Amino acid sequence: MADYRFMIKIHNQRIEQKMARAIPLQLAGIDFAKKGDALLHVRAMLQRYSPGERVSQEDEGFLRELLSRHSNAANKVGSGVDHFMVRSADYGTQCFWVVRTDGSTERFSYKECL
Repeated sequence: MADYRFMIKIHNQRIEQKMARAIPLQLAGIDFAKKGDALLHVRAMLQRYSPGERVSQEDEGFLRELLSRHSNAANKVGSGVDHFMVRSADYGTQCFWVVRTDGSTERFSYKECL
């Protein structure tokens, strides 16, 4: 029984250590205490728009920097970013889309960027 309690104690300590490792993040001049705060910010931004709406210039600057962090940023940007839109996605959700300078479009996951 003592070994079991010891294992639980070690497990709980590891969880506490992981939770205590919040790494600050800065995007487009905004400081976030942790990645989760940045995710909430972008999710709230996405929810301000309806499918088919063009993203405002203010939010566009943030999204440009966010997209530069994507693991496949060069392919997502392609010929260059003209603007961003919000469109419908799978399962009744919505997501950000890049509208390129050549008129082509590509969706991207903001979670992949963080």
